[in-house]
Amino acid sequence: MRLSSAGSGAAARSPVHHPIFARYYARFSVDAETRLGMAQIRERLLAGLSGRVIEIGAGNGLNFAHYPGAVAEVVAIEPEPLLRGLALRAALRAQVPVDVVPGAAEALPVKSEAFDAAVLSLVMCSVRDVRRALGEVRRVLRPGGEVRYFEHGRGGGRMMTLTQRALDRTVWPALTGGCHLSRDPVAALREAGFELGPRRRVLMPEKGPRLPTSYCSLGVAWRPPEPAER
Repeated sequence: MRLSSAGSGAAARSPVHHPIFARYYARFSVDAETRLGMAQIRERLLAGLSGRVIEIGAGNGLNFAHYPGAVAEVVAIEPEPLLRGLALRAALRAQVPVDVVPGAAEALPVKSEAFDAAVLSLVMCSVRDVRRALGEVRRVLRPGGEVRYFEHGRGGGRMMTLTQRALDRTVWPALTGGCHLSRDPVAALREAGFELGPRRRVLMPEKGPRLPTSYCSLGVAWRPPEPAER
């Protein structure tokens, strides 16, 4: 049964609730579309997708305008209520069908092997259990299905890595809705059993000071196909 965007907004109480950070993120992310070039990143992230797509951690729905017409449907998972409400509005403006659904990355409310692709966009930093979340991504993808990801994480040399780890142990997650700076999203995908494809390092901002959040990876991975029967 196909979920409707309007109906999926009336959700049960979410275990993720960061209203102050969500308001800040909603404002900052819109500004970053032009100031930091995020709109172009989203175009590259989603180019060439087709079929059924699940987007995990959709935030305020800024990816929706960039999905190509070959995408038959997007199921967008967002646990934070304020951001989910903004995503519902963005879904109504999208050129492809988008269903905005409450849920956590560690327990996706969808059937197994139901999607041709999964999109992870600045979400692996804040999921509570990365291994479990990526296990769920693998479960819901068909064999051979692809993962498109744009994630920030560890980088910048020894001193920056020490700074990232220190912030993770102290104030950063509490101030930023559970975000962690020193995770390694590419290594996590590999450890979860995905086949890694082309990827590139992206600095955000490209010019200017290097921040603990600056070190990003843009790439593709695949759920391995099922082995052929003998």
